[in-house]
Amino acid sequence: MTLHVTNTLTGDREPFEPQDPENVLLYYCGLTVSDPPHLGHARSWVHVDVMHRWLEFLGYDVRHVENFTDVNEKIVARVGEDDLGEDEASVAESYIEHTLADMRSLNLLRAEVYPRVSEHVPEIVDLVETLIEKGYAYESNGSVYFDVTSFDEYGKLSNQKLDEIESQGDPDERTEKRHPADFALWKAGSVDENAVHEHRHEGVDHCDHTPEGQTWESPWGEGRPGWHIECSAMSMTHLDETLDLHVGGRDLVFPHHENEIAQSEAATDQQFANYWLHCELFQMDDEKMSSSLGNFVTVDEAVDRWGTNVLRTFLTAGSYNSKQLYSDETIAEAEERWDRLERAYDAAVEAVDSTAARTKVDDESLRTAVDDARDSFVEAMNDDFNTREAQSALLSVATAVNSHLEDRSEFDYRGLRRAVDTLEELGAVLGLSFVGETTGTADLAGDVVDLVLDVREQERADGNYDRADELRDELEALGIEVQDTDDGASYRLPSGE
Repeated sequence: MTLHVTNTLTGDREPFEPQDPENVLLYYCGLTVSDPPHLGHARSWVHVDVMHRWLEFLGYDVRHVENFTDVNEKIVARVGEDDLGEDEASVAESYIEHTLADMRSLNLLRAEVYPRVSEHVPEIVDLVETLIEKGYAYESNGSVYFDVTSFDEYGKLSNQKLDEIESQGDPDERTEKRHPADFALWKAGSVDENAVHEHRHEGVDHCDHTPEGQTWESPWGEGRPGWHIECSAMSMTHLDETLDLHVGGRDLVFPHHENEIAQSEAATDQQFANYWLHCELFQMDDEKMSSSLGNFVTVDEAVDRWGTNVLRTFLTAGSYNSKQLYSDETIAEAEERWDRLERAYDAAVEAVDSTAARTKVDDESLRTAVDDARDSFVEAMNDDFNTREAQSALLSVATAVNSHLEDRSEFDYRGLRRAVDTLEELGAVLGLSFVGETTGTADLAGDVVDLVLDVREQERADGNYDRADELRDELEALGIEVQDTDDGASYRLPSGE
């Protein structure tokens, strides 16, 4: 079965056919780094990661690019908060570091590159100049705007007519623009003071003066890039003028993605992206989860509380283009699903490695169930990355394993091995790891060892040397090498921890 996707651009479910039969160009609109990432971001990240993994499973070489928006008035509004930094660049750097750590904790495959807006201002300026030269943009008071009336297909992604589109941008731009829907490609000067104040956190003591954002020289004077032009410049710099897959949140269809299409296609005379996939919003208490609403659970809080496998089980329980509700009940369901999968996997591994696993025992129902589950998983993933049904297929393997092991004294070695391999291989497509939690294990082990060594040091201080030696021997029996130095005890965890 060929992979089919729901293309927002056409509104149709279409067979996926990349420009190069061996390679896929995938761009994901990344985070504006002005707050810690929350579960809403994690939902999109995990689904894009699953897309990446499935495309590789199908044999494609995936060139995955995801940007960081590190130039934004929301970032400037954080200057001086919580020791984040004293300027826009340092605040962005702090949040990027936090974001990268969260990405690793979620067991995400690494993108090919993570471009930043601040690194691509020359490419942005070049793109704006091209649009002016081709008659699609105009300069006004040091700012540059895209003329939406010059692009005949404006509105084709969001299915809007130009005369129905409301004014874009800040109110003070209206006197500079030819049409209310024209949008900024380059903004003269620094950030707007009112915009900075609007995005400040309540109850935080800020300095009396409004911090200034970064600015760059351009042919139109000193200023800053517009939001939409940034993604066009970065994606075309690191991928190509035409992308295979452009993915983002449903809330970005208009104006961000609509404007990306207009400026990119006007500049290159090429289709900007062949397939547009949009992740539905993550909901909490009947509202979308967002930093601005303050109704969010951060990624690091969620990973610490539930672990990566439970979290990814929860996030893949709904398909990328279906809305998902966060609640105690939905999390509990994910915990139960992961527990079923993990218990079945552990039981299968124990059985297949036991003397009760026999070469000539043949359980056709087990083998058929595993093969059927593989077929169902492939069918689900090729059906627009349907992770909900794919997860159900994995759970059917767990059910088959449990049925096989129940009330048996001898086991089907080949059938169980097939089940174990299937859980590992297809579980990895969903980013699940059956060989130990993907994050936090080493840190937890280190914390426990530190605690034991503290107890050992106290025993030595109290003169209980035999007990101190016993504690050291017990650690070494677990494969933890302990060495006493003049600066205290050091240790080394077993490889793989």
